[in-house]
Amino acid sequence: MAARAAFQVVVARTGRPLATRAARAGTWRARLVGLLGRRSLSDGEALVFERCRAIHTIGMRFPIDAVFVDRGWRVVALKPHLGSGKLAGPIRKAWGVVELSAGAAARAGLAVGDQLQLTGASHGGALP
Repeated sequence: MAARAAFQVVVARTGRPLATRAARAGTWRARLVGLLGRRSLSDGEALVFERCRAIHTIGMRFPIDAVFVDRGWRVVALKPHLGSGKLAGPIRKAWGVVELSAGAAARAGLAVGDQLQLTGASHGGALP
């Protein structure tokens, strides 16, 4: 799979970036693997799962923040600092999930109800 340029996820209320290098898990394989096998997720990186209402961290080596959004990219639930072996969801109102490094949601001042905006590139691509 050829990597496309990453995009940004911005908190509309504050204008602060939630992620400066986000990518969609757009293929079956990318969705299956997710962040497994990685040793960490750098600050500013995010992996976005569309049409997803639940995630797990089974087999992951590091904690993450999970931001559940509706179809309009409004935050409907936050699951901060999910450690390895955890399940999050299903969240009834969710349409997608943004996975971030642990603490990223708090550093961006993110709250349930916040509107997220996607900016830059083609809103696609893969994390290195």
